[in-house]
Amino acid sequence: MKWIVSALVLLLLALQFQIWLADDGYPLRRRLDAQIQQIESENRGLRARNEALSAEVRDLKQGLDAVEERARQELGMVGRDEVFYHVVDQRPEREQAAQNDE
Repeated sequence: MKWIVSALVLLLLALQFQIWLADDGYPLRRRLDAQIQQIESENRGLRARNEALSAEVRDLKQGLDAVEERARQELGMVGRDEVFYHVVDQRPEREQAAQNDE
């Protein structure tokens, strides 16, 4: 009977070793949990980006206001009855003098 108990204790110790200290036991689980957390965080960011893009697509499909806004900002377009004025700021004299000295 003693040898059965001894064998069971040794078996239990071997299984505990596999769980806690082997590379494919608990340490692997912790690494995988960390990877899962990282991937879920990235997925949340990607979902937010996708929602923003979906909203932009809906705006572009539904009305001309969004199209007109994009044309003005990205392409510099002006409406038919509008006049475009480009105002250039004069640089201060110090900057002009410094640039001329170089």
